[in-house]
Amino acid sequence: MKAGYGRRLFLYFLAITALFAAGVAWFERAGERAYKTRALEERLGAYAATVHALLERRPGDGGALDSLLALFPPEIRLTLVDGRGEVLYDNAVPRGSRLENHAMRPEIVAARRRGEGSDARRSASNEREYLYHARAFGDRYVRVALPYDTGTRRFLKPDNLFLYYVAALFALALGLAGYVSRRFGNSIRRLRDFTNAVDGGGVVPLDAPPSRDELGEIVAKIAANYRRLEEGKREIALEREKLLQHVHGSEEGICFFSADASVEFYNGLFISYLNTIVDEANDDPSLLLADRAFEEVSAFLAARGEPCFETRVNKQGKTFAVRVNIFDDKSFEIIINDVTRQEKTRLLKQEMTGNITHELRTPVTAIRGCLETVLARDLDPGKERHFIHRAYNQVLALSELIQDTSLITRIEDAPQSFRLEPVDLPGLLDDLAGDLEIPLREKGIRLTWSLPPGLRVHGNKNLVHSIFRNLTDNAIRHAGNDVTVHVSVYREDARFYHFSFSDTGVGIPDERHLNRLFERFYRVNEGRTRDTGGSGLGLSIVKNAVAFHKGSIIVKNRAGGGLEFLFALPKVLT
Repeated sequence: MKAGYGRRLFLYFLAITALFAAGVAWFERAGERAYKTRALEERLGAYAATVHALLERRPGDGGALDSLLALFPPEIRLTLVDGRGEVLYDNAVPRGSRLENHAMRPEIVAARRRGEGSDARRSASNEREYLYHARAFGDRYVRVALPYDTGTRRFLKPDNLFLYYVAALFALALGLAGYVSRRFGNSIRRLRDFTNAVDGGGVVPLDAPPSRDELGEIVAKIAANYRRLEEGKREIALEREKLLQHVHGSEEGICFFSADASVEFYNGLFISYLNTIVDEANDDPSLLLADRAFEEVSAFLAARGEPCFETRVNKQGKTFAVRVNIFDDKSFEIIINDVTRQEKTRLLKQEMTGNITHELRTPVTAIRGCLETVLARDLDPGKERHFIHRAYNQVLALSELIQDTSLITRIEDAPQSFRLEPVDLPGLLDDLAGDLEIPLREKGIRLTWSLPPGLRVHGNKNLVHSIFRNLTDNAIRHAGNDVTVHVSVYREDARFYHFSFSDTGVGIPDERHLNRLFERFYRVNEGRTRDTGGSGLGLSIVKNAVAFHKGSIIVKNRAGGGLEFLFALPKVLT
């Protein structure tokens, strides 16, 4: 378990105080011992000086040394050493004994260098421990030694009175350290409790400070500031949520940029409009600032002379209103709105009745003409069969028209009748390629796809099949010969796969037709469409089937030629 701050602070104080007290005690005891040792050495030095003085007055008188030693303490050992280290006299060994050369004894070496020297060691001659002190006098050394016994050690031992004094001060310091660390630790603990309460969603009461010291006042102020901050954050979060709901639910494409033109937030409609306008499908809103269609927007942002700017962009047969608003912090928003929607609604209302009448009148008139010819004229069996066959083909076209119209009506009026299930898209495309093998081969069209293995969408299998079947039929009829049709996923998000269905065919040179391709019965080339067949509702079915799956679809001319359909289908969520 981790120790509290107060306990750790006390341990720090303990370690520092103990280190300081130990240092002071060691320094004092070492100093006292050194002082006593020096005093003892000076005493031995005085003995050595007395011996030297005697020898100066009575050289060669060994009896004088014996008389002098009688005046010294009985334990004193006296040794005379000449300049070569030979022992001339030593009262600790019998006379006539020969001792080894003392030239390299530590005390003799020190005396040779400094005039005097000391050393404590065991004697090699009698195996006793001595404290030696030697002094140099001309060409000889006088060495006086005192046995290093219990008495000598007791004399050199430092006095413990100062140690007791240091220990008392150490105990007092620890008591004060404990008091201070407890008070400081209590304040730190209150501050910790406050932060834990904040992390857990609690709030420290602000009616009184946590403790009556400066740290307690700081905690109270932090708590008050935190409460104001939390209230401000809740208000900002609420306003932000309102703004995001508004942006996501808006019928305008909106993107927010920072002052340095970095993308901060955008809605899905902005990406949809952007992919309609720019040449390459992408989900990066910053491409807008580099595209030629937005040159006026880029120029305005470079100048930033006014707070707002509006312009229009015509692309892919649509007209988009583009508005830029610059905020006080130099960040800005770009809003894209499809202003062709109202016009499209109006045109649909005007043309719906005429289109239905026109599309029904054509096969009905052909059937009537064929039957009148058979009934009014006496034809040979071959011609009669020819007119009946023509009438039958028109009945098939009329039946296809009715089926397609019924499917669109069912999607719009009874969507609950379609069962939703996981649909294996690669398998569906395999089946589609097999069904259309003959017309694809006749036109030299290659149907390819690059999808993740086992990709599945959540939808109605028949409607998903109709999406890719009608798009492929449209390419067979209008893209031309020797082209490639390719299906891919160009991006995905949490809910949808975003598909690209493209061909390398002729495309639609006049982009004004693009935004009307999904209208019922709309034909880019009236005569050619009749020649190639079809009910005129295929792309309308595609749009309604995509919308049934909560997706959206757009069509655009590819930069390299041909058409590209971009649409979204939902994922299988697990």
